[in-house]
Amino acid sequence: MKIKEIKKSILNFLGLNVLTFIVNLVIKTYRIRIYNDEAVKKLSQNGKNFITAFWHGKMLIPWCVNKKFKIAALVSKSKDGEILTRLLKNWNYNVVRGSSHIGGKEALNIMEKTIDEGYSFAITPDGPTGPPNKMKAGAVVLAHRKSVPLLLMGTASNKNFVFKSWDKFQVPKPFSKVSVVYSEPIYVREDSSREEINKLIEECEIKLTELQKEAEKIVRNNT
Repeated sequence: MKIKEIKKSILNFLGLNVLTFIVNLVIKTYRIRIYNDEAVKKLSQNGKNFITAFWHGKMLIPWCVNKKFKIAALVSKSKDGEILTRLLKNWNYNVVRGSSHIGGKEALNIMEKTIDEGYSFAITPDGPTGPPNKMKAGAVVLAHRKSVPLLLMGTASNKNFVFKSWDKFQVPKPFSKVSVVYSEPIYVREDSSREEINKLIEECEIKLTELQKEAEKIVRNNT
């Protein structure tokens, strides 16, 4: 390896570590309130696997909230995915690289094996490139193939940094009030037809949007 490449690798390593430190520091200032999490807690306590799904533009808080579980994450193979991978590994996630666009089938197979190893899974169903708030098949298909429940998550905060990205990615500002709302577990019948699965994907998209609005309403009322 050339000296220039070594220097670049060192700078990237230091930069990612500093960014991870800052994110962890800021998150400690949040006042996070979690609603309707009894089911996900019970599943975890009983050693049952599950899948959580949340919109890409809101993903920071769900990633943080779910880190207390034995959980894995699907992260794209993009350069931006490298940053998220470093953060999630710092939070003890088992990170699987892949997406619906790059290595999607391979990633699905790895996710199935990871669930077999006793991990739950966290997925952004509209990632990695959108369209925003439009649910792709991955989370529901995985829940169907592995017979595990799917829990949707809406989240909101009263003050945000909003990035100029396709998903209008949001990071709550320091000392923000944050709300997180889980859905009830959604079970996909083993004998579901393709049409029924497609319908469930549409229903999950609607439900996830409703949860998002509910989280936003909670934040407004508590401000």
